[in-house]
Amino acid sequence: MSKLRIGIIIGSTRPGRNAEAVARWAYDLARRREDADFELVDIQDYNLPLLDEAMPPAFGQYANTHTKAWAAKIASFDAFVFVTGEYNHGIPGALKNAIDYLHTEWNNKAAGFVGFGSAGGARAVEQLRLVLAELQVATVRAQVALSLFTDFENFRTFKPAAMHETYLKTTLDQLIAWGGALKTLRSQ
Repeated sequence: MSKLRIGIIIGSTRPGRNAEAVARWAYDLARRREDADFELVDIQDYNLPLLDEAMPPAFGQYANTHTKAWAAKIASFDAFVFVTGEYNHGIPGALKNAIDYLHTEWNNKAAGFVGFGSAGGARAVEQLRLVLAELQVATVRAQVALSLFTDFENFRTFKPAAMHETYLKTTLDQLIAWGGALKTLRSQ
């Protein structure tokens, strides 16, 4: 079986976002591995307006160029790492919108999480687990939970504690195991 392709999704489009620095940290560590290929995916690059497709995504009848480009990118991956901040105890709106644009492109794939916020992004990750379950995405148990108080200087400059590298490694180990199993399922 060929190496898994894993997309590390930057889950915010907010100006001055912390998600980009966190995602780049995760990507830099992940790409040192030889058991999968990793790619940074920035939802900001796709300019996805608020759900502007006339047909529900489950039909896969996309009319807009931005949707087709987003669908092709997501379809190209076997698994995902969602990097998300916690906005008002939940998922950033832009991330939810990006997820909701598609359906079958997510199915039977695996996901892991790197969350950050005052409570480590835990509530946003829990919401993502529920949303992704509906899309038949298997989520791994391990996750990285970064604190705005201890892993960011002045809440802006990302300086993660060393222990988070271990948490990310465990998350990626689980993600690659599950992603491989689901790739087998998708090939049947």
